[in-house]
Amino acid sequence: MKRLLDIEFHKFKYSKSSKVLTIIYLIIVFLSMFVGMKEVSFNDFKGSLSDLGIFNFPYVWHLSTYVISFLKIFIAIVLVSLTASEYSNRTLKQNLIDGLSKKELILSKFYLATTLAILTTLIVFIASMVLGLIYSDYLEMGIIFSKMEYIFAFFLSHLMFFCFCLFSGVLVKRSAFALGLLGVWWIFEQILWIASTGLDMRYDLKIWSVLQHILPLESAALLIKEPFTKISLVQGGIEQLTQGAYVKDYGVSWINVVVCLVWSFLFIYWSYLVLKKRDL
Repeated sequence: MKRLLDIEFHKFKYSKSSKVLTIIYLIIVFLSMFVGMKEVSFNDFKGSLSDLGIFNFPYVWHLSTYVISFLKIFIAIVLVSLTASEYSNRTLKQNLIDGLSKKELILSKFYLATTLAILTTLIVFIASMVLGLIYSDYLEMGIIFSKMEYIFAFFLSHLMFFCFCLFSGVLVKRSAFALGLLGVWWIFEQILWIASTGLDMRYDLKIWSVLQHILPLESAALLIKEPFTKISLVQGGIEQLTQGAYVKDYGVSWINVVVCLVWSFLFIYWSYLVLKKRDL
């Protein structure tokens, strides 16, 4: 495993675009740690974002994992470009000549995807911890380390998405087209959402409630649900409008956990099948 990871990080070391995108990702995460000082005005409230309690433990775990998850596209581009560029640079063929099997080639990519998912999770954990320690009103150990399932959900959603990116890079060969494939699939899921929602409303069905737990991108998105309606100021307004009828489950669903694990396995397995049948 260490040998395969060394090979992948050696390729990363000499990829300027990968290093630039990674630095941009880290800068954005770092700057987000200062967002608590931003002054906002909302209805009768006027003060900093931290005054809303959004960085209180354990809520900060939910908020930070949800917001920072939108930045995973930067790391996804890194993974796709590294994978697809190996065809044009013929490094895959050279790796085979040097003695690696096609199974080891895919495993090395999977180890890289897993390592990137672990590192991004570690970054969001540290950023959330720092934000909480600076701004949170609750610093008891039991409160600080509660609701840590959002950190696990963050890792799993990134792992599944990175495996999808790996499969796309192996399948399409060119990074631009591989990223385009991801975009097309996202559009496909949105079309399914519009169509199934329309059918649900017209015929009183529950098609989308099933599909959203099956589709890869949607199931990953559902791992961490939006946290903004949990803010006391927003929640109070919603309760007034709905007269207390608004109820939402913000927890991490085991169904989405299982589905994301299955998709991660399938993407890696399909990548291996494509590489196995392809003449490099």
